[in-house]
Amino acid sequence: MDWLVALDRDGVPHREAFFAKLRERFMLPEPVEELWRPYRTRMPYLVRCRPEVLDGLARLRATGWRVATGWRVAIVTNGTADNQLGKIQQTGLAEAVDVYALSGVEGIRKPDVALFEIAAKRCGLTLAGGG
Repeated sequence: MDWLVALDRDGVPHREAFFAKLRERFMLPEPVEELWRPYRTRMPYLVRCRPEVLDGLARLRATGWRVATGWRVAIVTNGTADNQLGKIQQTGLAEAVDVYALSGVEGIRKPDVALFEIAAKRCGLTLAGGG
């Protein structure tokens, strides 16, 4: 199992590259896309948000933090649009945050600052202004 953990590297390699290595190791006949597709389809339903994260976001709203500061909460994430949006919706984060910027929608990926600028703009802020 250590080889699998080492291969995954905390999700660093793109999942298609990860599945290509699995295919190679186990000499699977299926194309990588056929191995990758069911994973992508199920992933949004397998991800959970830690309860303390949702609780913290709910407390921010309940205390009027957004109103008092004028700030909003955003998610900036890499990944395909359908997968990331599915995760945001399935975990309850869609109701807990104000906006999100998804690399699969915007066509740019973190760490490109432009993705963060999109999120800041949706929050009514600029990065230069501390957003």
